[in-house]
Amino acid sequence: MKVENGKLKEYLYKFKSKRVAVIGAGISNTPLIGLLLEAGIDTTVRDKRGREELGAAAGDFEKQGAKLRLGDGYLSYLTEDVIFRTPGLMPSNPELQKAVANGAVLTSEMEVFLEICPCLTIGVTGSDGKTTTTTIIGELLKNGGKTVHVGGNIGTPLLNEVDNISPDDIAVIELSSFQLITMTRSPDIAVVTNLSPNHLDIHTDMDEYITAKENIFRYQSVQNRVVINYDNEIARGFAATVTAGEVLFFSRMETVKNGVFQHDGTIYECLGDKKSEIMQVDEIFLPGVHNIENYLAAFAAVMGMVDFNVLRETAKSFRGVEHRIEFVREHNGVKYYNDSIASSPSRAIAGIRALSGAGKNENTGQKKIILIAGGKDKGIPFDEFGAETAARVKELVLTGAAAPLIKTAVENTKGFNEAGSFGGSQIHHTPGFKDAVLMASKLAGEGDIVLLSPACTSFDMFKNFEERGNVFKDIVNGLV
Repeated sequence: MKVENGKLKEYLYKFKSKRVAVIGAGISNTPLIGLLLEAGIDTTVRDKRGREELGAAAGDFEKQGAKLRLGDGYLSYLTEDVIFRTPGLMPSNPELQKAVANGAVLTSEMEVFLEICPCLTIGVTGSDGKTTTTTIIGELLKNGGKTVHVGGNIGTPLLNEVDNISPDDIAVIELSSFQLITMTRSPDIAVVTNLSPNHLDIHTDMDEYITAKENIFRYQSVQNRVVINYDNEIARGFAATVTAGEVLFFSRMETVKNGVFQHDGTIYECLGDKKSEIMQVDEIFLPGVHNIENYLAAFAAVMGMVDFNVLRETAKSFRGVEHRIEFVREHNGVKYYNDSIASSPSRAIAGIRALSGAGKNENTGQKKIILIAGGKDKGIPFDEFGAETAARVKELVLTGAAAPLIKTAVENTKGFNEAGSFGGSQIHHTPGFKDAVLMASKLAGEGDIVLLSPACTSFDMFKNFEERGNVFKDIVNGLV
């Protein structure tokens, strides 16, 4: 990984006389570690995983000249001058706070990218829909003839690509609350898809979560743009706190004066008194009202940059992102969908609603979703999810640590009878993930849908939602 002449080399030169710690040797930080070591910077890699868990990467880092501090004491003696924080480690950590109090500079790979990126940046955040909206924006711009770099929380680090980015390019980045919480720079265009309780097992409270999200536009200038979900009360409230730049709304429910909205099945762009038709809602390929909202947000983000015909043709053809209501296969008349990304109750509700009207039974009025849910909960109540499940799900198969919590939420739903069923359907429980998928398959009949939409994180059984989704697909594709 060669450090070229340019902004990146200029930035790294500032660290020549510094000691640098990189906390977390994951996807986003591994390229950064390589850049620092190649530039001859005194670098310590700190990771809570032990050498065995880190695998060959540990030896590779050492060969490049890194010092390692791994395992339980990975944050001990945190005396480096500059600390690159992994998004999963909150700045409230006592060891981090002590280091900062002693003069250390706390930063992150994404903060540096925003500082030195030479082109227009579009940042996307929200409780749900970030990745799909980020990807759609990238597709719209690429199809519109732009050179686009998509990365951030979506899984692709961009810092090491800075010197390959020209001023005429556009960078589209997904930003989580964990990345935003320490940000002191904002992207040129900021998109807030929605806000609902999320990650409350890690954030101190909802106020901290909301405040972190506000950093996506807090440091913008008057030339910048904020795109806000008008239908989401918390997000809509952000408009009152924007002190610079243009505010655009998107709405599925209301007519907005500046932004993008849908009315009577048609999507419009509106600026003041000028309203222009973009396309019909039913032309969008991806199912579900949440995907309509994703497109409304994306259209607003690229207003003035992409022609309407490109917006329309992209929406008609784009087939979505892996693990997000991803169609896996149809087997014996049953359709299988992988929505492993649904690690929160609100995200799972969106998946259930998206598929409630899909499939062969759509005109019978009968429930047809066999739902697989459960995992590690985030400290978010399951009450609304329980009510949605009772109303729309035919059979519920629970697995994982949060299974008892979900079961209780469904059973406490109004209308759930003492016999333990809702509308003739049942709650099932099995500790093993594979057993849950096989049970769902046995429960499903022709015209039904088996949906993995867990409403929980994967960390009780898997390292991430991608692994969970891939295991689900392997099991489904192995059905005979």
